Amino acid sequence: MSTQVLWLGVTVSLEDISTPVAAPTPRQSAARRLPARLWALAEVRWAALATVLFALGGAAQLAGAPRPVWWGLYLACYAAGGWEPALAGLRALRDKSLDVDLLMIVAAVAAAGIGQVFDGALLIVIFATSGALEAFATARTADSVRALLDLAPEKAIRVRPDGGEEIVGAAVLEVGDVVRVRPGERVGADAVVVDGASEVDQASITGEPLPASKYPGDEVFAGTLNGTGSFTARVHRPAGESVIARIVALVDEASATKARTQLFIEKVEQRYSVGVVVATLALFAIPLALGAALQPTLLRAMTFMIVASPCAVVLATMPPLLAAIANAGRHGVLVKSAVVMEQLADSQVVAFDKTGTLTEGAPRVAEIHPADRLSGDELLRLAAGAEYPSEHPLATAVLAAARQRGLAVPVAAGFASTPGRGVSATVEGRQVWVGSPALLADLSPTSGGTDALAQVTAAVDTAENAGRTAVVVIVDNVPAGVLALADQSRPRAATTVRALTVLTGTPPVLLTGDNSGAARRLADEVGISDLHAGLLPADKVARVRDLQRDGRRVLLVGDGVNDAPALAAADLGVAMGRHASDLALQTADAVIVRAELPTLPAVIALSRRARRLVVANLVIAATFITVLVAWDLFGHLPLPLGVAGHEGSTVIVGLNGLRLLRARAWRTEMIS
Repeated sequence: MSTQVLWLGVTVSLEDISTPVAAPTPRQSAARRLPARLWALAEVRWAALATVLFALGGAAQLAGAPRPVWWGLYLACYAAGGWEPALAGLRALRDKSLDVDLLMIVAAVAAAGIGQVFDGALLIVIFATSGALEAFATARTADSVRALLDLAPEKAIRVRPDGGEEIVGAAVLEVGDVVRVRPGERVGADAVVVDGASEVDQASITGEPLPASKYPGDEVFAGTLNGTGSFTARVHRPAGESVIARIVALVDEASATKARTQLFIEKVEQRYSVGVVVATLALFAIPLALGAALQPTLLRAMTFMIVASPCAVVLATMPPLLAAIANAGRHGVLVKSAVVMEQLADSQVVAFDKTGTLTEGAPRVAEIHPADRLSGDELLRLAAGAEYPSEHPLATAVLAAARQRGLAVPVAAGFASTPGRGVSATVEGRQVWVGSPALLADLSPTSGGTDALAQVTAAVDTAENAGRTAVVVIVDNVPAGVLALADQSRPRAATTVRALTVLTGTPPVLLTGDNSGAARRLADEVGISDLHAGLLPADKVARVRDLQRDGRRVLLVGDGVNDAPALAAADLGVAMGRHASDLALQTADAVIVRAELPTLPAVIALSRRARRLVVANLVIAATFITVLVAWDLFGHLPLPLGVAGHEGSTVIVGLNGLRLLRARAWRTEMIS
């Protein structure tokens, strides 16, 4: 029996918390499509029918209905939920293999044969539900990879040699074609800018928190979002070789080559199944050959199959893991399967993305460097006034800083925006420019401005050397100061890094597509010494493979489309926060919903507690099975007592595992 149980509530929650990457349809529509998507799977329909029949049979039995009524409902449950695993087991037999699927079906039928039809029907329902949820998980993963292609636009504007324009399919663009990208459009192909300028949001590819300025000679990527400028670019990669297409290929490849993971008990199911079947047949055939009576011999063999069946062992494994999943879910960590919860305990090194993972993913004003003419508050107030009409992320950060200080933002007139340069406006009768340090090159030396220019230039160098984004403010053609912006680290990021170092025995690693200055500043702030910056998605996968070649199990934490290939390649992937991309949410094995970093070491510690309980439960279950089997083989084990002992062991290990549901099982003192 496959015991990889997907937590269905987790899957539903991902639809509710995710932010679509290309957002062709609202999240509400996706949520409405979920029931139809579920019902489209045959495994789900058969499992639902088996569950309904089981519930009706149980209700009829409790209500005192005639025996044939509830027996008939239970047997119908057998047929609805058991035909598929039985067929799979027979196919395995044809391939000269025997698995727990067939063994458990035979055990269920044997239970019905000796009057324990309820127990057998319960096993069938567990089988059918597990198979249905596993099929759904597989289908959702395939859907998420296909949805990634929606990032790249279907159409592009191609410039003809005569200067005219035509709309063509992005897939037909060839190397050498020139495309025009207007404000707000997505880039249709990997290309190099030949004319014009703009700012392009390429966070989906590189993870950079701010739009990147693009000028002639700069590369732009398919699927990235253009800002307010317009430009033409020459295609230099065919559609099938674009960065976004390679991300799709990387996710597919990593998912296909990633070894199938199993719970501990699944790793021995083949030998165990063969052993039980051989022993059952021997227990039936040998006494008959020696002249024993048929009925007591058959009863003993069936009793043996019941008490030796791996139900108790399987349940010894599942309750602690499912209880841990439930506890983690209450604290904002959605773990997608029991396999994942078990394997979290094996994490040996944690690799972090930067933007949106260790940081909050939005720039904030970290420092204000006024020149001699203005105070810091006055500089910020004028800059906020000029930026007020802008929708740029930098403008949002400047306005937020002004409001946080309680400054009244003045009204601006004559607002203008120049892509790649900045904005200008008249604020309280003064001409104010706010933008990139490139604005300083446009200034002519004026009376009283030379010293200010030197101060501002020095402040720009200081900010950029510290890995911050420098925003220059110019008032009436004189440099007035610099605002240093940075993507702020998440609360308790440094303590989380320390806790993970203690838990895994290895300091975490930082893998980011952002520039080395910003990466170094954050790494120093949170206490990470091993960092790799400027990485494209394929580079992140390569770094993960390097760590794995050292024999370590890698847990990667990320949030963007650019992290998805590495999430798939890592031994375990964790998506950070409700604003993670759809692809990251679907590719990851777990999701930290509230984006609270301290929950990561806490869930790893919880996984290790669950593993200890699993080991204890396996010892209990194995002891019961050994005693009951020995009693049946070397004595006379009454069938009711055998069933009671078998079910009793199941109850004991189940209750033991459920201890992890208690609130105090979630421990965060290690990161306080």
